[in-house]
Amino acid sequence: MGFQKEHSTWLKYHLDRRKGERRDRLERGHGHGERMFLEQVWWPMMGTLQNLHPEYEVVDWRGRPYFVDLVWRPGQVKFAFEVKGYGPHVQNMDRTRYRQELNRETFLQIAGYRVVSIPYDDLEASPQLIISLIRSLVAPFISGNNAMEHFTRLEREMIRLAVSRDGLIRPVDVVKELGVNLRTVRNMLQALCAKGRLRPVPTNSGRRVCRYEAIHSFSDEQLW
Repeated sequence: MGFQKEHSTWLKYHLDRRKGERRDRLERGHGHGERMFLEQVWWPMMGTLQNLHPEYEVVDWRGRPYFVDLVWRPGQVKFAFEVKGYGPHVQNMDRTRYRQELNRETFLQIAGYRVVSIPYDDLEASPQLIISLIRSLVAPFISGNNAMEHFTRLEREMIRLAVSRDGLIRPVDVVKELGVNLRTVRNMLQALCAKGRLRPVPTNSGRRVCRYEAIHSFSDEQLW
């Protein structure tokens, strides 16, 4: 399923489960910036919109609702993604609104959310930069996913290391970062290839393998 169809299905799913102001907020708030983030960054990186919630409502200690552009909850981990442009509402922000915005982000962190601000300009100019940053950010949390239970601790560390390096890893990287001897590293890299988590990347001559590429598998809640 391509992004357009997946996005329409995903958005309808959330709209059908909301009423009143929460539904109105979703219809008004899920705009161009949020859609661009999904299409240019999240979809190429994840290949799914599963566990992602648009215009997600969080209620503070006073009963006042906050709406987050996008919340990703694959399990116990909670990420709050906010797409922020340098528009008139920012340029003309007074001191009170500025203070409220800072307090809002602090409250979200108190509530257990990892707040990630996405510059709108970078979505237009350099989405690959955003992909690289977010991939590195979420990499430390993937080992807790149920799909990773079939791998040893060291195998999970190797997969996580590959993901944090834009999906590519060399045996020497594992030796340096994890302190494992080279022969063990090579054997484990081959084992991960056999398990479908890595693939060898041959050199231009095609005779040697110096790097391995992480294979992303996002169906059934499998995250790398």
